[in-house]
Amino acid sequence: MTQDNSSDTFALTTLPLSPGDWELDPLHSAVNFTIRHLGIAKVRGTFRDVKAELYVGGTADEVRVSAEVALASLDTGNADRDAHTRSADLLDVEKRPTMVFRSTRVSGEGEDWSMEGDLTIGDVTRPVTFDVEFGGVVDSPVDQRRHAGFEATGEIRRSDFGLDFGAGFLGDVVKVQLDMQFVEPRGQGG
Repeated sequence: MTQDNSSDTFALTTLPLSPGDWELDPLHSAVNFTIRHLGIAKVRGTFRDVKAELYVGGTADEVRVSAEVALASLDTGNADRDAHTRSADLLDVEKRPTMVFRSTRVSGEGEDWSMEGDLTIGDVTRPVTFDVEFGGVVDSPVDQRRHAGFEATGEIRRSDFGLDFGAGFLGDVVKVQLDMQFVEPRGQGG
């Protein structure tokens, strides 16, 4: 596969990524979120413990993405708020330790891509769609391997997952932003 350095776009039939299992670069990846508080301000946070896998086939139809987020790794920059969010009132991380995403379809062309999949929080699974921006592929001077970057954005409704505590205080819509960097399988080369 070759990279077209003049553009960050690729066609449905070919991808600028080598086939195989790409490794997550956890130092350069993040799962962030935003939620409204009292309807007037935004609270932002991140999840610190994330595992993700990217399998690339020959076409977009063969791409598979999965991710697992430890909900206890929530960090909003306020220890008291984080403790309350982890409690049975909100996330209840004792009963719902993880949030898991598995893609079912990646589609698009040019700069307009989307990733559909199933998101599971606790024992509730719902379909979600993320808009995906492909950041490109570069050779890293640090590890001499190719890295690919992606940003995925979407929204979920807390109430769809039974997380409706705090209605009136907290918004139902949670905006999710994933900044992910993956490393090419060993033995591949660009």
